[in-house]
Amino acid sequence: MSYIEDTICALATPPGMGAIGVIRVSGPKAIEIADSIYRAPNPKKKLVDAKGQTLHFGSIVDGENLVDEVLISLFRAPHSYTGENVVEINIHGSTFIQRRMMELLIRKGARSARPGEFTLRAFGNGKMDLSQAEAVGDLIASENEAAHKVAMHQMRGGVRQEVAKLREELINFASLIELELDFAEEDVEFADRTALETLLNTITSTVNRLISSFSLGNAIVEGIPVAIVGAPNAGKSTLLNALLKEERAIVSDIEGTTRDTVEDEIHLGGLTFRFIDTAGLREAQDEIERIGIERSYAKIDQAKVVLYLFDASKAEASSEAERIQKIKDRAGDKPVIVIANKVDALRSADELAAFPTTDLQLSAKHHKGIQELEEHLLSTVEIERLQESDTVITNTRHYEALLRTQEDVERIQNGLNTGISGDLLAFDIRQALAHLGEITGEITTDDLLGNIFANFCIGK
Repeated sequence: MSYIEDTICALATPPGMGAIGVIRVSGPKAIEIADSIYRAPNPKKKLVDAKGQTLHFGSIVDGENLVDEVLISLFRAPHSYTGENVVEINIHGSTFIQRRMMELLIRKGARSARPGEFTLRAFGNGKMDLSQAEAVGDLIASENEAAHKVAMHQMRGGVRQEVAKLREELINFASLIELELDFAEEDVEFADRTALETLLNTITSTVNRLISSFSLGNAIVEGIPVAIVGAPNAGKSTLLNALLKEERAIVSDIEGTTRDTVEDEIHLGGLTFRFIDTAGLREAQDEIERIGIERSYAKIDQAKVVLYLFDASKAEASSEAERIQKIKDRAGDKPVIVIANKVDALRSADELAAFPTTDLQLSAKHHKGIQELEEHLLSTVEIERLQESDTVITNTRHYEALLRTQEDVERIQNGLNTGISGDLLAFDIRQALAHLGEITGEITTDDLLGNIFANFCIGK
């Protein structure tokens, strides 16, 4: 790759004051540059003579001036994160020392790394494929247990293994069909069409499974939006506060208090849920409330799960049945959890019998039934589908490539059914291979790499 002659450096820990900071240096001259500013307790010991995967205590000097006492981790190519010679210098976490160290390294011949350049070099040197490189960024950005688990699985090659197996078998068929084209005048058939059809069925099954996992994967990474809706004074704001365990939303006996959406998030069972408290659904009393109610319906459209709340102590069965049906019609295929609130105000459980079937009964004010609601939410999003060995697609780029692969496979299948010529069949197979290759990086462009790694932090 064009930058292989460069040696790069960057602060690998967050900028600012702390106990320690880590400066990472990678490239062909990484060890020599570090050695030029390093002084060991034993003057005869040099980093350039040291073995890889070793630690070295000593000092960093700028001429005769002592900069800091450090601990250096030394890795020799190809046994390092980037596949190059790498030195990681553990310094005291002073912002002054961090700045001085970077200036010193640059003066000695290194240059500042660009965002994601260490991981880009790891990809370029074959230490990981593109899906694994992207998983590094996902791992750093993971904010809950499920996102961490998915990112770790992908970083260990979960997506790569799925895609590589499909590409390998397709490549075999593509080569046989290309061979047929070379012997077109002989009218011979090297590629078994029946075996190809069987392979296409396998590919279709795998691709469809990965595509369908994107809904869960997106929810894991982005969080699951949950809209809390219902009539005024149903206890929506009280429920939000109970879930968050803090007074986030204003609670009042006055109807129409919530006139805009209020949002916050919590972590449940390794997932992030983003709860949205909405304006009460009724005939608007003024223009501001009308806008708030319109936003409530918009949030239903945006949500993955809808909580419909009604006041069991005051509601009328017929009115609630109409509202619930309206919400379900608006929600479509999304799960709508019907909750009877303020059950503590009922004289007996029999009073609920007249209402439509409810999924849960609780008292948000007294925090009764909140745990059951949390468990119900987790079962609704089917988090049990996520196992250690599952490959879940969380990356939009991968999702789009899989959709295009799906279209390619359909064309190949139709071609087999209609008996199209080998050259057209070969073209469709090459298209499928290219789209699968985009996921792992066998097929890529500089623009694509630039867009991916520009989102990484500097130092990774």
